[in-house]
Amino acid sequence: MPADGKICTFNCVYCECGFNEEHRTHSKRPSREEVRDALCARLEDMLAHGPKPDVLTFAGNGEPTAHPDFASIIDDTLSLRDKFFPNAKVCVLSNATLIGRDNVFNALLKVDDNILKLDTVDSGYIGKTDRPTGKYDVAKTIARLTEFQGHVMIQTMFMKGNGFDNTADCYVVPWIEALRQIKPACVMIYTIDRETPMKGLEKATKEELDKIARQVTEAGFRCTVSY
Repeated sequence: MPADGKICTFNCVYCECGFNEEHRTHSKRPSREEVRDALCARLEDMLAHGPKPDVLTFAGNGEPTAHPDFASIIDDTLSLRDKFFPNAKVCVLSNATLIGRDNVFNALLKVDDNILKLDTVDSGYIGKTDRPTGKYDVAKTIARLTEFQGHVMIQTMFMKGNGFDNTADCYVVPWIEALRQIKPACVMIYTIDRETPMKGLEKATKEELDKIARQVTEAGFRCTVSY
């Protein structure tokens, strides 16, 4: 991603990076070659001086899978990981908007930790909260998530305030039914931790998150909670 702004296929009201329109980039995405060379130099330095990485994670100021050479960048990353730190994992945090593209889907199958977002199955809530910048069909997304055949972790933001609240059973129960279809390796639930661009949003309570986690566990899935 460019270092001077944000490029994302969602424009979430809770994003710690701010709204897309307030962080326009003035530079292009780095090329595949630039990413490879920078990563190689960094791993060489870490091998010589430390620290030893546990995970190489794609995350940050936008949607990593939107890079036109994402699949090739993943191949380069895996090759460099195997060369320098073969015990390190490669992780991608994605909002899952582009998993319909075969090259993105197949690249995500290769990484160790494939962490994809599903905040709810309610299209109206998604429209208000995640605010896709292009066409987004949650039913098609869920169907595609099932095709990972368990090689996927689902990450979900629970929050309240300013007319938002996806902690109620009317949202949680259908979401868990979607998890039953997807059969993820793990479900990661979390809440607001940093300042949000939309004011008036609130953290889900520990009690609410614990209740949801119990429901996920009872449905047969491993669940982690970040309060």
